Order: sequence, then structure tokens, then C-alpha cells
Amino acid sequence: MIYKVETIKDGTEKYFFIRNLETMSIEELPSKYLMHKIKCKRSPNTVKRTAFSICYYMKYMAEKEMELTEVYQLDYEKQTEHFVEFLYWLKAGNHTEQTAGEKKCPNEGTCNAYLKDVFRFYLFIEEEYQQFGELKALSYNYFMAVDAVGVKKSIRSRSFKGYLKEEEHKARAAKKDEIVEILKACTNIRDRLLMLLLAETGYRIGEILGIDYSKDIDYRNHIIRVYFREDNENGARAKNAEYRSAKISKDTFDFLNLYIAEYRKLLQHQTSLFVNISGDNIGKPMNVEAVYSMLKRMEKKTGIKITPHMLRHYFGNERRKAGWSLELIQLAYGHRHIQTTINYLDIVDDELLDASQEFYEKHSSLYGIEELL
Repeated sequence: MIYKVETIKDGTEKYFFIRNLETMSIEELPSKYLMHKIKCKRSPNTVKRTAFSICYYMKYMAEKEMELTEVYQLDYEKQTEHFVEFLYWLKAGNHTEQTAGEKKCPNEGTCNAYLKDVFRFYLFIEEEYQQFGELKALSYNYFMAVDAVGVKKSIRSRSFKGYLKEEEHKARAAKKDEIVEILKACTNIRDRLLMLLLAETGYRIGEILGIDYSKDIDYRNHIIRVYFREDNENGARAKNAEYRSAKISKDTFDFLNLYIAEYRKLLQHQTSLFVNISGDNIGKPMNVEAVYSMLKRMEKKTGIKITPHMLRHYFGNERRKAGWSLELIQLAYGHRHIQTTINYLDIVDDELLDASQEFYEKHSSLYGIEELL
């Protein structure tokens, strides 16, 4: 049985559903869940990834000749085995239609992410159709948390014990000389401005592409703001629906004005700052795919690989070197948790050891140990 993720666009809204290609019918339960995700204001990229995760799982279930709800009838060990087998099925690359020589196998983290999407789908089924009960493979964890007014609360969560062990992966930050080389290789002002804004604001690529030049830029104070919008033509949106602002350098702001002046005829028909400057979609808002395509061309030209995420890492590391506090960098990044910010920064063991050495040199008699010797 073959399943396929399909989309329908209604204005700026994208709707996802899963079709059974044998019967040509739409799978009701998964499609209902995807509609639920859209109504809950999840980003199109999140809903799209969820759709593919469920589609892969349905292919796996078809191979096992099982219905989605039959899993509830399995005992704890069989359920756990069922989901672990799904992880290894994914890891072997069975989720995509490829020949043996072309088969691309996802890493452990990606496989785990697919399964987490499947578990969220099952939790939706449990809420929507309570007659099925609960998945036994998801065990309950309890922990204490303190709310804003100091009241302790017991929080219950459900987790799976069989996820694949993930290798620790940390994306590296772009280097200044790499950014300079890419800027030199760019063939137009738009691409250079895009690179500069990514490096100077620390914004996500979706946030950069969502900038409205008529509302989001304070031209007097050289400030660019991020607002959450659902109706951007290119599908770009700010993550976590958070408002932020960033000040850019005078040189980059002059470059921004130069870009707007050069492409004013294309820009005047809409309000997105970044637009396609050639091709069939000239004048239309630039999308994420176009950005990665441009960076791929720059990589072939210079031999330097740079991604928007690497430029975001660069921003944080340069600010930390300049003495910014972790809390300030967290605010600039728009992170909800400071640990996420720490993960972005290149804090290495040698640096921690040097900091410890400096501390003990300043506080050598911390515990009065010399009197005990």
C-alpha cells in the first residue's frame, strides 16, 4: 500500500493531507490530525514534517499489515518492540522509494524525531477517541516545578524508553573570513544584504524573509523588528510568535538603502524586503528554497559552505566575545531556554579550565585551607 503527502493552498494557508494511492482516498484520521495542527497555529514546516512522519509510519504499518488502532491492543513489550522496529526500519532508509545504491539513511536524531511525531499523533487519537485507551509504551514521568509565584506543582509527562542513541552534533559557526569571501562572490546587492542581515541580527532565515520593509524597519534608528505573521506570501514566519528587534551597523544600513533604491520597481508592488530579482517569479517574495539554492551556488563558486544557521551561530559567538551576557544573547536569539543559547556558543573545555584557573587565582584562600595544612 502506497501513501503520499499532498497539499492544497488556499490563499496564504497550506493544508496537508495523506492520500492512499491504491484507493485514491484521503486517510481520514491522519488528515484530521494535520488539520488540528493547522488550527493550533503550528508553522507550515512543522505540519509538513508531521505529515511525512505519519506517512512513513503508515507505510511501515501497511508492510506489517496492521491498522493504526491495533497497536493499542499490544502489551507493553510488544508495543515497545513495534516502535523500536519502526526506528530501525527508518534507519535502514525503507521510508523512501529509492534503489539500493541511492538509498539515503537518516541519522538517529531524525529517526527519533519522526517517531515523536507519530507519538503526538497517537496522543491526539487518545484524546479524540477515548475508547482506544492509552499507549502502554509511553511511560509516565513525574517531576516538581515551581510556577511564577513560587507554588510547587507536580508535572506529569509521558516518554518512550526505546529511542535510538543520538551522536552529539553541534553545528559550527561561520567564520568572519568565510563571510567576507562569500560576500565578494555574490553577484548582486540582494544576496549580499541577506548575508549581512543574517550575520548582524542573529535572526532565523524565516524571520529575515518575513521582514516587511514598510512596517518592520526603523529607518531613523537603524533597527529591524521581527513580528509574527501568518499571511506572508512566501510562508515565512517568526518562530514562537515572538517580537524582537535588532540594530544593524551604519554600513549595513547604507547597503539596505542601496538595495531598496536599486530594486524599487520590484519592491513597490508588495512589502516583502527580499524578492526574487529574476526568473518566472521576479518581484515575488523570496522563499527559503531560493536562499539555500543561492548559498549552494556560492559553495560551488568558493568551496565554502555557509548556511543561515551557521550565520546565526556566528552572531552569538561574536557577541559573547564582545562581552555580551548569556541572558542578552538569549534575548537576541529569541530562545525560551538559556540552555539552548549555551548550545549555540563555542564554549570549549580549555576555556572553562582557563576561567576556573583565573577564579582560583583571585580567590586563592577561599576556604582557609592554608590554615589546615
